[in-house]
Parts: sequence; structure tokens; C-alpha cells
Amino acid sequence: MQTRILTASDVRAAVPMPAAVEAVEAVFAAHGRGETQMPVKVYLELDEHEGDFRAMPAFALGSAGVKWVNAHPRNPERHGLPSVMGMYVLSDPATAEPLAVLDATLLTALRTGAAAGVATKYLARKDAQTIGFIGSGVQARTMLAAIRAALGRDLHVLAADVDSAAAETFAGEAGGRAVSVEEACGADVVCTATPVREPIVRDGWIGSGQHINAMGADAHGKQEIDAAVLRRSLVVVDDVDQASGSGEVNVPLSQGELQSSDLHASLGEIVAGRAPGRTDDAQITLFDSTGLAVQDVALARLAYDRAEQEELGLQLDFRS
Repeated sequence: MQTRILTASDVRAAVPMPAAVEAVEAVFAAHGRGETQMPVKVYLELDEHEGDFRAMPAFALGSAGVKWVNAHPRNPERHGLPSVMGMYVLSDPATAEPLAVLDATLLTALRTGAAAGVATKYLARKDAQTIGFIGSGVQARTMLAAIRAALGRDLHVLAADVDSAAAETFAGEAGGRAVSVEEACGADVVCTATPVREPIVRDGWIGSGQHINAMGADAHGKQEIDAAVLRRSLVVVDDVDQASGSGEVNVPLSQGELQSSDLHASLGEIVAGRAPGRTDDAQITLFDSTGLAVQDVALARLAYDRAEQEELGLQLDFRS
């Protein structure tokens, strides 16, 4: 049995963003219909290193696999390494043979961006013109590419970051402007992608008709958005159980500032037509993304299939 080995450059060649958005939209719909298996994400906390590892298995759309990924926010300054790195093992669910081992660092960025693209397609106002980013790193770039692919048009970029140089660079690349966090929060679509544990998006900065992609809170205790904003919003999660323990809603829920009944639906339920999304232009909508293992397996399968067609990567027999 030959196993295909795909590096980050192979994954980039195999998974253009429009295809990634399409695959993630399809797997959200399958998840919303209850057609997937996704055990609880396993965390290995490494407090002495200020980071953690996560194991994320899933079965969806006829494919099975597991991602082994880390979150070490201080990696760039300490070691010159990305804060998030990962590897993915994709298996044949019928025979259990390993189909592929692939880089999941880029895979994670692509699927997270694609999730924001799908959420924006279903939840943002149709006449949205501006997009604000709080956090101007890798994830901001994949979110922008995915949202443009999902909407089929450009939005004017307002970029904010604790590192003003990072905001300036991203704004220059995107043809937008570097601004304050408050000004970025005034955009029609607001995307947050930071590792903070204290809210940086204030209640008074968010008004009617806006859509928020809250992407940074992916572990217990993390929070980017003032709980008062959530109480005024139509809150949509990627997965109720996972978000309740590690998403943007986890702290407000644990402190009694938000109730489980305040969660409107999962994005998959909306994509599958089982729950409504935005119902009027005055609503504030908020997508709480924790990152789902079913998203990973969908893109890993897409990468493998395209790599097979285009003969990308290397092939090894691990049993030899």
C-alpha cells in the first residue's frame, strides 16, 4: 500500500481557496444533518511551555482521519516558528490503510478561513462593503481569501493589530487601511483572530447589521468579544458542545452571562436548511468558530484526491 506524503507546498497546490470553501460548506451541511462522527477534541496541556497539543479525529463524507496540532502562541518570538503547526493522517475507512500523511499547518489555516467564508455567506448582510480584522496574521489572510471566494466579490479591508507594522503590511497587501481596533469594529463584517483571554471588542463599538466572525477563542478561558455583544447577537456556533467548552461563548456561559438557550443554532444546521440564519438587516450576527475535525478531514480528502490526480508529493510504503 502506497501512502502519499504531502508537504505544505503540495497542499497549497492541491487546495485552492474556492475549492476549500466548497468542501467546508458541504461538510458543515453533513454535520448539520447528523451524518458525521466527531469525538471530543483531546487537549494535552503544556503549561510549562505555554502551549498545548490537540488530537482531532473525525469521519465525514466517506473519509476518516486525525489531526495532531499544537497551539503555542509564543513560538514566533521564542523559536521563530509558527504558533500553530500540525500533521494529518488520512485513512481508508473500509480497510484502515493510510492514504496520506500531510502537512496540517496550512490545512488548518485554510479550513479556518473557509469556515469564516461560509459563515459570512450565510450570516452577513448581502450589501456588506467593508471588512475589519482584529489580528493581522496568517489567519486574517486566509479569512479574507475565503470570504472573497464565498461572496464572489471584494470587501474594503480595515486592518488592526497589536503590532502596528503587521497591520500596515496586511493592509498594504489587501489594498486597505491600517486602523485602530475600534475603527475595525465598525466594519460591516468583523473578523477576530487573536489569542487573548480578556475581551478586546467592546460593546459600544458594535452596531446593528454587523456580522462578526469570532475565530480566536479555541480553548477554555479564551474570550475576544464583550459578553454584552453576544447577548445582543444571533449567536451561531460551529458545534454546540465544542463551543460551550472552548469557544467564544465558553467564558460567558461559565460565568452565567449567557445561557445555552441564547445559542441560536449551529452553522451546519443553517447550511443544511434546518435553522434560519439572518432574518433582517438590523440583526447583529456572530459566528463562534472553534475549528472542527470534520472540516479537517474534508480538506485532507480534497488535498489527497487532487494530489492523486496531479501526482503531487511522494509515495512511500510504510510496511516495507
